[in-house]
Amino acid sequence: MILGDLLGTPVHDPDGGWLGRVADARFVLDGPPHQLMAEPRLLGLVVSPHSVASFLGYERNGLTHPWLLARILRWRHRGSFLVLWEDIAMVGPRSVRLRPGFTRYSTALEDRRQV
Repeated sequence: MILGDLLGTPVHDPDGGWLGRVADARFVLDGPPHQLMAEPRLLGLVVSPHSVASFLGYERNGLTHPWLLARILRWRHRGSFLVLWEDIAMVGPRSVRLRPGFTRYSTALEDRRQV
């Protein structure tokens, strides 16, 4: 799977309802270090109901400047959420389907609270 092909793909709930499109992916570095850093692992996908454009880092709570850009990007990505890889039932060429009982998390990596 190539991540670039997945961006913009429609995301559906277990019943087939439209939730948004894949806007980004979240990775974590864990495991033993290999040469320069640890192995990256896909944590989950960011789903946005309004825009698949880049967040430019403004999904992280502390970034507020320049304030106009921060405000516009937060508005464009309102309702976005992170869904963990374990909550993804199927990734196909034309859609992503989530498993029953999936959980919506905040898009901020350092904040794993539900939304």
